[in-house]
Amino acid sequence: MADYQLIIIGGGLSGIAAGIRAARFGRKTLILEQHALPGGLNSYYVRQGHLLETGLHAMTNCAAPGDKHAPLNRLFRQLHLSRKQFQLQEQIGSEIHFCGQSLFFTNDSTVLEDAIARAFPAGIDRFRLLKTKIALYDPFAPAPWRSSRQFLAAHLQDSRLEDMLLLPLMVYGNAEEHDMDLGQFVIMFRAVFEEGFFRPSGTMREFLDQLVGQYREYGGELRYRAPVAEIVVRDGRVQGVRLADGEELSAEAVLSTAGIPETIRLSGWDDDVERYSGRMSFMETISLLPRSQAATLSRERTIIFYHNKPVLSYRRPDFFLDTSWGVICFPENFAGQPPSDLIQIRVTNAANYPLWKALAPQAYGPMKQKWTAASVQASEEIIGNYQPSIVYQDSFTPLTIERFTRKAQGAVYGSAVKIKDGLTPWPNLFIAGTDQGYLGIVGAMLSGITVVNRHLLQ
Repeated sequence: MADYQLIIIGGGLSGIAAGIRAARFGRKTLILEQHALPGGLNSYYVRQGHLLETGLHAMTNCAAPGDKHAPLNRLFRQLHLSRKQFQLQEQIGSEIHFCGQSLFFTNDSTVLEDAIARAFPAGIDRFRLLKTKIALYDPFAPAPWRSSRQFLAAHLQDSRLEDMLLLPLMVYGNAEEHDMDLGQFVIMFRAVFEEGFFRPSGTMREFLDQLVGQYREYGGELRYRAPVAEIVVRDGRVQGVRLADGEELSAEAVLSTAGIPETIRLSGWDDDVERYSGRMSFMETISLLPRSQAATLSRERTIIFYHNKPVLSYRRPDFFLDTSWGVICFPENFAGQPPSDLIQIRVTNAANYPLWKALAPQAYGPMKQKWTAASVQASEEIIGNYQPSIVYQDSFTPLTIERFTRKAQGAVYGSAVKIKDGLTPWPNLFIAGTDQGYLGIVGAMLSGITVVNRHLLQ
């Protein structure tokens, strides 16, 4: 008899959600997490007494409790958590700042419509028709890859408006360079522009504690500091896993949330790792400032997506960091957020993993310091000067992302090639998470649930 019916590699949100679903239906389940905290990319750490979150700017797919068909509420039903008791805080409002033009949007979709009517009066009717087409499109129906750029060009006929709409959707979930699969675009359009941004009340620590508590209440086991060294395969089936300390654990099935390239490496899967290696990675800088000295910086914006060049350039940069475009997030700017003495400014820019990887150890620190300063300077051009007011600052690079998530090349959205059914060459090894094709935090969690429902609870 196997030690476990299901072993899940990775204690991120997708892995925890899959674990809750399996354990709820009586499957003896073990989650193996290589680090000391859950959450994967969406976790937290403490520095000098400050709790700093990683990954999470905002969750998408905001919905009222009564909307039964909303992804957020479907997620809570699947996890058997009370949606009515889940306190969320909606965004105050966000902005797309593109080469001198701006579009403001909130969780009320008519606000974006009004902004487009003012900035692009000749295009508002075409935008409304686009929304109708998006409402009718089924992004989960089997279909070949279709270009979002071509779809937008055919309907909007305005390259600047097309780029402005694509920018936040790409930055918040697109693993491809330059373009985006139409199905993925539709998912993200609904998630960002129609449902909108929110964050759980409190910090990421409380949200993760709630999820881990639910998992353990159903009898699920979770082991920290337990990196997997090998997925053991014999006679055409996965037998279990071998940990880095040599311990072997047997399982009837294994679910990997470590990404396709890492799963290939662990299992000996006969495929080209490079084919599945994502190219889009990022560097993020978190700065803490006294609230009294930073009140005017945000202009009551939750997130600012900025792009200083006239044509959208969503790609891996040719140098360490591309500060010409990025994301500026104010995590305190959500409705109902309790006031604090310090506020955060989080700036995210596209980064070149191979260049960071090639650095000698002694060069890494100075290079990170150099590009941290460049990132802050670029954000100051959008929101105003704040460098002299910073009381604490920290940054992480693609190497940090790879180390803590095992996402190959620090690609936070995984591979541009998705395995939508979650299947692998072995009948009892499955993929979940970003490389299964679901997007965003809610999507990643639904991915783990979907794979468990489809392949392990039948």
